[in-house]
Amino acid sequence: MKPVIALVGRPNVGKSTLFNRLTRSRDALVANYSGLTRDRQYGEGEWNDRSFVVVDTGGIGESDGGGIDESMGEQARQAIAEATIVLFLVDGRAGLTGPDQDIAKELRALNKEIHLVVNKTDGVDEDVAQSDFYRLGFNHIHAIAASHGRGVTQLLEEVLAEVPSDEDQQDDDDSIRVAIIGRPNVGKSTLVNRLLGEERVVVFDMAGTTRDAIRIPFERNDERYTLIDTAGIRRRGKVFEAIEKFSVIKALQAISDAHVVIVVVDAQEGITDQDLSLLGHVLDAGRSFLIAVNKWDGLEGRHKERVKTELTRRLDFVPWARTHFISALHGTGVGDLFGLVQRAWLSAYPKVSTSRLTEMLEAHVAAFQPPMAGRYRAKLRYAHLGGTNPPRIVIHGNRVEQLPDSYRRYLENRFRDALKLEGTPLKVEFKNGENPFAGRKNPLTDRQLKRRHRLLKHVRK
Repeated sequence: MKPVIALVGRPNVGKSTLFNRLTRSRDALVANYSGLTRDRQYGEGEWNDRSFVVVDTGGIGESDGGGIDESMGEQARQAIAEATIVLFLVDGRAGLTGPDQDIAKELRALNKEIHLVVNKTDGVDEDVAQSDFYRLGFNHIHAIAASHGRGVTQLLEEVLAEVPSDEDQQDDDDSIRVAIIGRPNVGKSTLVNRLLGEERVVVFDMAGTTRDAIRIPFERNDERYTLIDTAGIRRRGKVFEAIEKFSVIKALQAISDAHVVIVVVDAQEGITDQDLSLLGHVLDAGRSFLIAVNKWDGLEGRHKERVKTELTRRLDFVPWARTHFISALHGTGVGDLFGLVQRAWLSAYPKVSTSRLTEMLEAHVAAFQPPMAGRYRAKLRYAHLGGTNPPRIVIHGNRVEQLPDSYRRYLENRFRDALKLEGTPLKVEFKNGENPFAGRKNPLTDRQLKRRHRLLKHVRK
């Protein structure tokens, strides 16, 4: 089993910077801004054939109690509880502070392997930077500069010294990645917690609580999933804060990384132009998706009918989209989302042979011939699978550029029905057959050349 390394400490001591250094990624947002990380962020690292899981947490120890800071502290404590190794980060430039002492007292009471990491020691004497922190009573003290990577290798050598090498550990790449997107405060984090059955991400009655794209691996019914909780995406004109702009970028990146996207819509507000804009991003990425209409329990019968009518009207450009009505707060309908995600994922990766697709094409063409274009009719010869996620069907034939859009949509719909695709875009491409002899000159035999010369004698000059 992979060891879990939790990064804890006061706000702005460099936990997210070290997280990115250990995972060799830029998954965690980094800025000179206290309290930027609010949820647990999971990542995977590897060093000398030893793989491990890193957990980035929000800053603790400087809250007056209550509000969102209390939720952030609870998130950090849950990360410590599930960790096998805890890296307690302190600021070597600021020196020992009261909150550092409070955190150290809490950590010493736990039966965990604790490593004290003195960060931001670039440009200062390491011994001087560490001297203040010996009074905390930890056996393992390391001086690093996470932003430059200095001392990080030595830190890993000591932290992972007792971890056995295991090249056969199962990777999370085979899990179904599910991104949950939507406008701010529509209930995305509440839905994540309901799907997981625990309070994994911070939920607070304030738009923009989630700022990072939080990845959470878990299992259900022997199927491995990775949930990606994203920041709420507002209209571009409403995004002013630089940190929020980075959050939007990471949310859009999460769409590309996911296998299935759950678009959360607020039932009380109905589907808005911004919801449709988000849906456009999902379609551009070619990802399978389903629409979860949240806060459904609190609506009256007439309001529900109006919402359903509006959904049908505004989603007429994706008639194959699956819409599900839920209440993330109370759990109504949430369990059914897993079945919809499974079907959308399977639809994104169809397994069908070229011969089977060609048989389908012949049946569709026999039922409805392509329209005439002048004196000729397009001939469709065979079809094959050109890609997955989204599935792409390539049809080869002659004069395919003459096919009208209506006939292209007809074939797309027939293939969708025949393959029983649910919740995924389908791309149908057409390619003209090439003449294998185009541009090639047929050489004449000696007999043909003599005949040609005889005929040319009769040509009038």
